[in-house]
Amino acid sequence: MIRFGLYVRLLLAMALMFAVLYALLSLVAYILGYGYPVVLAVLAFFIILLQYLMGPKMVEMGMRIRYITSDDNPRLYEMVEKLAAKAGVPMPRVGVASTEVPNAFAFGRSIRDGRVCVTKGLLKILNDEELEAVLGHEISHLKHRDMVIITMLSVIPLLSYMLLWNSMWSRRRDEGALLALVALLVYLISNLIVLYVSRVREYYADYGSVTLTGKPHALASALYRISISTTGVPRIKIKQVEGMKAFFATDPSTAIRDVRDLSKADLNLDGHIDEYELQQFASMAKASTAEKLMEIFSSHPNMVDRIKMLARMK
Repeated sequence: MIRFGLYVRLLLAMALMFAVLYALLSLVAYILGYGYPVVLAVLAFFIILLQYLMGPKMVEMGMRIRYITSDDNPRLYEMVEKLAAKAGVPMPRVGVASTEVPNAFAFGRSIRDGRVCVTKGLLKILNDEELEAVLGHEISHLKHRDMVIITMLSVIPLLSYMLLWNSMWSRRRDEGALLALVALLVYLISNLIVLYVSRVREYYADYGSVTLTGKPHALASALYRISISTTGVPRIKIKQVEGMKAFFATDPSTAIRDVRDLSKADLNLDGHIDEYELQQFASMAKASTAEKLMEIFSSHPNMVDRIKMLARMK
């Protein structure tokens, strides 16, 4: 039932996004003529294609990733190998990023080009059960082709931005002003939809992790551990990976708030969340109205709701 609900939410969001795209191009065609939207769409397509082709190399360089073999880190490599086989996806490349900011991420041009990476900081703080849960989350991103979906959807905000920029240089003031207003509205709405899709994909990857490991409390505990450790990392190091946070399993910029919320689940104060603590937390915790509103502008779900969904998957 959880999987069906997430799938429906994703389809509705994507349908809305492409409806917005159709409306935008139709309006541009009506105002400026039918040739203009085609040129705009082709240009946006080539920019996204370049991003798609160059993206993995840029991530590797930005995160200083070193790919490993089973000889380098048997524990990590064998976990990924086992989970990939269980998920029915090709074995991804396994990498370690040099940053001390604890987190994990997946990327690649396709499911056959998948890469699953963890940071040095993450390997220091998680036990085997928690690490396996996080790796299951990332492999689920690959299985669901999340990187391709988000890349496709990012075409619409890009088109809107290009149209907004172009309208500022329009010689026809009335048309330029109307286009600028429409482009700005579409840009804002489409960005919110992309963020919503990103949050649904995180829930979906959490579901995938539990499907692979059968341990929702392990993922909840891992998310808690990551948040705790992130609060101890110097702010300047977090800033260095700020551009990657949409890829991460958790958002480093909300770590302090996440720890404040999830510490209520750690009843025995051992820094982990077990099965009993997960269920107790889910029965009592509730995200505040302010946190719900802030979530609209985030690429990751509110942590309280995320943990509560894991509790429903016991």
